[in-house]
Amino acid sequence: MKTLTQIGRIERASTADRGFAIDTTFVLFFLAVEFGQMLGNFAFDTVFFAITLLMLLVLPYFLPSEDKPKFGNWVLGRTIIAAFAVSVGVMFKQSLSVLPEMFKFLPMTLLIVTAMLSCYIQFYGLLKLRLAK
Repeated sequence: MKTLTQIGRIERASTADRGFAIDTTFVLFFLAVEFGQMLGNFAFDTVFFAITLLMLLVLPYFLPSEDKPKFGNWVLGRTIIAAFAVSVGVMFKQSLSVLPEMFKFLPMTLLIVTAMLSCYIQFYGLLKLRLAK
């Protein structure tokens, strides 16, 4: 029979990693939307965005976490999200002929805000105090 303390530890452990890499998924989404907007022109910064997108697709898996899903399933899910976001970016670029000019910078603005929040969350996760076992 489990004690109340053991049940509390199990519940905390299961809820602590339930949102595994959710913050980096938002950054991935907005980066892919911005990449989708830039997809028509092949410039030097488009290559940098592609490299950054590939790194953000794979590297957050290696962040410290107790319960990680299988790598293949995780990358497949993030690839589907990135492909959807690139298509949203292409559609958004085509809709800019109807929308005002200031909406052109909306994906980059949201990317910057989510990247700052993601950095804050990651640093907080690294620096928070943990009790010794």
